[in-house]
Amino acid sequence: MYHYSRRLTHEVGFGPLSLGGYQPIRVESMTTTHTMDTTASVEQCRRLYEAGCEIIRLTVPTEKDANNLKVIRDQLRRDGITTPLVADIHFSRKAALKAVEFVENVRINPGNFANTKKFSNEEYSDEAFRAEYENVRNEFLPLIAKAKEFGVSMRIGTNHGSLSDRIVSRYGNTPDGMVEAALEFARICEDEGYYDILFSMKSSNVRVMIQAYRLLVMKADDELRYAYPLHLGVTEAGDGDEGRVKSAMGIGALLEEGLGDTIRVSLTEDPVNEVPVGFALVKKYNDYQKVMGDKGHMPVKQLIESQVATPVFDVPPFDPVGYSRRKAMVIDTGAGGLGGENVPMVETSATQVPANADLLLAELKSRLAVERQDSVLRSEFVTVPVSSLEDVALLDTVLGKLGAYRDRVGVSVKDIALAPAFMNIAAKVRIGIVEGQMIDKEVLDGLDDRGAVIEFCFIHENSSARVSADILKRIALRVNAMGLRRVLFSIDSPDAVYAYRYLVRSFNQDGIDYPLAVRYSKGKKDRLETLIDCAIQVGTLFCDGIGDLFALESGLPEDEEIGLAFNILQAARVRMSKTEFISCPGCGRTYFDLEKTAGIIKTRMSHLKGLKIGIMGCIVNGPGEMADADFGYVGSGKNGVSLYVGKECVRSNIPEEDAVEKLVELIKSHGRWVDPVE
Repeated sequence: MYHYSRRLTHEVGFGPLSLGGYQPIRVESMTTTHTMDTTASVEQCRRLYEAGCEIIRLTVPTEKDANNLKVIRDQLRRDGITTPLVADIHFSRKAALKAVEFVENVRINPGNFANTKKFSNEEYSDEAFRAEYENVRNEFLPLIAKAKEFGVSMRIGTNHGSLSDRIVSRYGNTPDGMVEAALEFARICEDEGYYDILFSMKSSNVRVMIQAYRLLVMKADDELRYAYPLHLGVTEAGDGDEGRVKSAMGIGALLEEGLGDTIRVSLTEDPVNEVPVGFALVKKYNDYQKVMGDKGHMPVKQLIESQVATPVFDVPPFDPVGYSRRKAMVIDTGAGGLGGENVPMVETSATQVPANADLLLAELKSRLAVERQDSVLRSEFVTVPVSSLEDVALLDTVLGKLGAYRDRVGVSVKDIALAPAFMNIAAKVRIGIVEGQMIDKEVLDGLDDRGAVIEFCFIHENSSARVSADILKRIALRVNAMGLRRVLFSIDSPDAVYAYRYLVRSFNQDGIDYPLAVRYSKGKKDRLETLIDCAIQVGTLFCDGIGDLFALESGLPEDEEIGLAFNILQAARVRMSKTEFISCPGCGRTYFDLEKTAGIIKTRMSHLKGLKIGIMGCIVNGPGEMADADFGYVGSGKNGVSLYVGKECVRSNIPEEDAVEKLVELIKSHGRWVDPVE
């Protein structure tokens, strides 16, 4: 929880490669073609191979599809493509038993493998629970035997959206239910002496996904014979920046904790687009275990062993398998209340300085949307960098032209001696504390929070993550003794996850409840790296209940930067500022153009702030993921679509050409529709 230490797992084979153990974290994807369409499937596999994809999954709905895997595999192998293939199985045991003959790995879903009912809301007696379990076990044993015979590994892939009725009746649609569903199958595998297994715990809800994997590791590593590898992914992540942010948050949060041996980024796009995002996600963690040239560095195995450990779950300063927000006192700001139950605010930084008065005024108006009356997302605070006393009068003149919006503008100073001069000019004064800097105690004692809110920000570069916590705690204890209340704390660190965890733990030990601003400043990163790194370092903290303000300096264009901030808060489910689209990437079970349809629905409904809409290609996860959505659009076979309200199907087999309009009518009939602002 406080430093990187990779979980050492049992190595599992995938044909010519393996994962877990000392292997790199692998990058996977999945075809969206129909498996009976050999030409299209082979071509898409080839494109994935050329993009560098290390494992390719194909959906196998029927035994007929399973038989065609041989044709696809043989063509790929003739073309020199040896990438391991995975058969994705839902419902059909016959398809699984045939597919295992032609692939390197088979994925089964405990929620629908041999379970007899689905979404019946039936209560199970102990006797009925055991009887259903025995049925599942008996149906599963032949697949285990055949997987052993053919030397094929197996992923036990639980989805939040497709838990069986039996599991839901006892554990609810929860991380506990997800974990128990997987462990049941793993116990059966171990009873049969079959150990070539790995797990996944997927959900479209990033917080649920993170909690489920953590809970699985705690329970499985305590109970099972081996620490089995983990396949990481956020299912139904969506497309564009939103899909990349959600995936990076969920996958990255776990990679930061040393969990994960293979990943798949699920985007409602061409699957080839998933591959570069996946490699960008794992690069940092795979780099830890590379041999660094011939300069005397440790060999790979020794290097990893110096970092790898069976996870010791240090007591974290939050609930790792549940969600509760860190308790912070409420302070009043020009933008409203900060801390407590208030939603986290968004702050960005101006690129202009007071000396460029006209340019600064224009930038502040733009970032704060001063002259906009629509629902455009905007910064709630903007920080202006200042460097001398000459900036006081210059800034005051600029702020005088903003009217009431001046209460949303703060300053950042690197010299604490400058802070008092701006206390009655700006709404917030951020004091940067550089490593090794001596704090002038007289200036500190002279600070007064009756004007501006004061933010103490430790700029962390080379010291350990613990140092920032120690220094900020000393300052917090001192200003608290002075009676200052309109104060918050932050850390500007490339390793924000670890640094903030130390800070919260340190604050908790002394009962310090000042609010925290979670800061992110871009280093030398391109756009994709910025999205991924920011989503990991910031999103992880908000998913764990840490943070009252999000301060972002990304280097992205202004609108993109503000959009990224709100995307991260929404993906963490701490602030809903727009429509949430839960859309799957599609596969061979999808009979409509999912990417095109998702685009149409987003265009029509993206103004419905706070509404959650699911867009699913088929029934596999549709009804279950609808539990996390308000309304759902789910494929129901060729040219058919079913509509959902929550988990309840309210319209079945609507012709595809009418389905979007019927979804609009459904939303209107429940009083959730508003007309877009022109």
